[in-house]
Amino acid sequence: MSKILIFGHQNPDTDAIGAAIAFAELQKGLGKDAEAVALGEPSEETQYALDYFKTAAPRVVETVANETDSVMLVDHNEFQQSVADIADVTVLSVVDHHRIANFETANPLYYRAEPVGCTSTIIYKMYKENHVEIPQAVAGMMLSAIVSDTLLFKSPTCTDEDVQAAKALAEIAGVDLDAYGLEMLKAGTKLSDKSVEVLLDLDAKSFPMADKNVRIAQINTVDLAEVFARQAELEAAMTKANVENGYDLFILVVTNILDSDSELLVVGEPKANVEKAFAVTLDNNRAFLQGVVSRKKQVVPQLTESFN
Repeated sequence: MSKILIFGHQNPDTDAIGAAIAFAELQKGLGKDAEAVALGEPSEETQYALDYFKTAAPRVVETVANETDSVMLVDHNEFQQSVADIADVTVLSVVDHHRIANFETANPLYYRAEPVGCTSTIIYKMYKENHVEIPQAVAGMMLSAIVSDTLLFKSPTCTDEDVQAAKALAEIAGVDLDAYGLEMLKAGTKLSDKSVEVLLDLDAKSFPMADKNVRIAQINTVDLAEVFARQAELEAAMTKANVENGYDLFILVVTNILDSDSELLVVGEPKANVEKAFAVTLDNNRAFLQGVVSRKKQVVPQLTESFN
């Protein structure tokens, strides 16, 4: 068997990259030839964690069938969020914490999905179950993933398992959990030097809903006004993306990590489904959502229901 490539979703966030690194290290500990790769460059938040723990970023790949016949997926399962030629390789394993959709394989596989705040929380448990020691740098990346996905435990997706895993990993990594976590999150909110195209692609996923193709991007910030000062530019770029990529609806979720609220910017149709999903009326294509921070738990399910 060729080397197993392990990767997270497109436009990788800290969990997609951290979980790939951690799961590849676990597989090596279990005697498998595995390598973590990525489906995009790391964000500034992720790069902060990589630099802090002196860990090299996984190499970026656009296809995998040209170098392996076997892969493992972390932090995603939906094929439209995966590598372009995912249908041409055998998926040996999936570890994820999202909904299961648009996924099928020809052969049996190991599939582990748990309703926790972060994939790295599940992988932490797998290290314990398999009695494999977690290296300090790997623990740091897993901790960073949990902090990122749970917004330092403020997200409604956060569970006690995430908190306990993070505390244990912080001890292995040798960091102060709260101090490190806040600095890492802040590193991901430096937006002024980025083009609107980059902002819209930092953390974006596509979701089929009924007969529509819905694109949902999320930006973390400490100042909503700073982002919406560029609303005209953002709307133009979202409109262009809809046309070029066949999206019916493009929703940008701008999240204030300090206040734990979000504001939506919506381009495309049907906007009525957005208003129905969140019981809001869009004004200038925008709507404020108090207490909403999680795309996975507070945005996608509600939108899906509105389309059904």
